[in-house]
Amino acid sequence: MNEIVVVKCGGSTIAELSDDFFVSLKALKDAGKSPVIVHGGGPEINKLLQVLKIESEFINGLRKTTADVLDTAEMVLCGKVNKRLVQKLHQAGLKSIGLSGCDGGLITAKPIDKEALGFVGEVEALNAELLTSFINQDLVPIIAPIGMGEDGERYNINADSAAGAVADGLGAKQLIFVTDVPGILQNGNLLDVVTTVDIETLIEDGTIYGGMIPKVTAAVKSLQGNIEEVMIMNGKGTTLSEDGSIIGTKVIKQPAVTEVL
Repeated sequence: MNEIVVVKCGGSTIAELSDDFFVSLKALKDAGKSPVIVHGGGPEINKLLQVLKIESEFINGLRKTTADVLDTAEMVLCGKVNKRLVQKLHQAGLKSIGLSGCDGGLITAKPIDKEALGFVGEVEALNAELLTSFINQDLVPIIAPIGMGEDGERYNINADSAAGAVADGLGAKQLIFVTDVPGILQNGNLLDVVTTVDIETLIEDGTIYGGMIPKVTAAVKSLQGNIEEVMIMNGKGTTLSEDGSIIGTKVIKQPAVTEVL
């Protein structure tokens, strides 16, 4: 099977993804790689919650999910956002299949803290065999992060966490975070490659600040298992360089220090 690349599309960028972004996905596929997409949809969920006059709050960065909030999130993620991405990939010449984590037992979830957060879950198991079967049919899986527990209950899962679990479960070597920034900037210049240790320093000296901190933190946290690098890229503008490579910042594990005897 081709090398798998998991692409996480942030909810804040989906409506503004450029045509060039979808061209870059096609370039990945044409280069013999198999993209798998996991997406969020926070802004769209917020809009519908406001229309329906359903109250929602965040606790430690996670949306407290009541039964009404869960139904709304599922409508937005599995319906509107997921199918919009299917349409965009089709227009770019890529065959895809839209999935919820509930479909075919794709994502088994368990509650993080039901009393405090309600129906917010974390990934307990991934049906990698199901995803592999779609990939072998030359389809690009597009996954909405709603999982199902052993008890049949649905759970809202943080998209960053879901993407990391999918990448780990599929043995992917690369995870791409698609955001609204080109990557990590230092004095206005894009850093091509940083290590996990570099990131600690860049946060301490203020180079990485504000909303960029949770993005790089999620990237570092995802560097586990077979994942060798995490790319942070901008999905809104030009995403490919002249040589066809993706423009962004690669985050890699800190190389082990070999002691010379």
